[in-house]
Amino acid sequence: MEEIEEKQRPERVSQKAREHRHPEKRNRPDNPIQRKPSWIRVKAPVSKQYHETHKIMRNLNLTTVCEEAACPNIGECWTKRHATFMILGEVCTRACSFCNVATGRPDKLDPYEPLRIGVAVEKMGLKHVVVTSVDRDDLPDGGADHFVKTIAAIRMKSPGTTIEILTPDFRDKNGAAKLIADARPDVFNHNLETVPRLYPSIRPGSRYFTSLALLQEIKKQDPSIFTKSGIMVGLGESREEVMQVMDDLRAADVDFMTIGQYLQPTKKHAAVQKFVTPEEFDDYARLARAKGFLMVASSPLTRSSYHADSDFEELRAAREKQLQQAHA
Repeated sequence: MEEIEEKQRPERVSQKAREHRHPEKRNRPDNPIQRKPSWIRVKAPVSKQYHETHKIMRNLNLTTVCEEAACPNIGECWTKRHATFMILGEVCTRACSFCNVATGRPDKLDPYEPLRIGVAVEKMGLKHVVVTSVDRDDLPDGGADHFVKTIAAIRMKSPGTTIEILTPDFRDKNGAAKLIADARPDVFNHNLETVPRLYPSIRPGSRYFTSLALLQEIKKQDPSIFTKSGIMVGLGESREEVMQVMDDLRAADVDFMTIGQYLQPTKKHAAVQKFVTPEEFDDYARLARAKGFLMVASSPLTRSSYHADSDFEELRAAREKQLQQAHA
């Protein structure tokens, strides 16, 4: 593994590339970034554990969505040695107006990346790991096989770790869902991100019902896999539209729903239309639970992998309770 780390790992994105993360947004008008309300501010990361986690990521030349997407929870999560690994490179083939991940022409796949993920999981002693990726529309399978190899590497290096994957929609990639389901991750997550009406402006490269169909197909392929999806609020959606998304997810037999506040990464990204209050998030959580989700996470700072380890334990316990009640 030392030889892989030192001689065969690819260079990280150049400084020039970082300065032009979003070429497609360069000519868009600026959207001023609003001051965040008191309930959504977080402290800068300074802990020893945070810096140790950062060192592991750099030594193994790994990418995290925590950094690439400018997650507000990075200080808390990295202090607890929780990190969401991002595979398939650092450059996305889509150009969603909410996302801070770099867009453009991606690099070739790194064949050693899955093994380095496995080594990092082992070194960090993770009980539960989340692996996500950029969109790779340029690949015949959308990167599904790379997810499968990453799952296998984690299980080889750290057999006791439960695995959650957060994937792209694999649009027009026939067979990708079966590849993923056959690898049997413990949790399959794919985010709808927003309500159908806002897809043309917020998620133009994706299709709402394609994403729903993927979640439904995974559950059909293997009902034992927990399915999970999330949306951002504050983009201009109505309460009724959020409730319809809940109904759509339940119709696809999704187990776990997350709801969090959209935060604008730069002036070139979609503007925040509203800072949703904690009380409104509590109301969404109540509604979602009433609709039958096994697990709901709804708060201003909720993100797909926030508290994923403890949430997984609750999710598993909720299913066991449901099964016991069904057989009572």
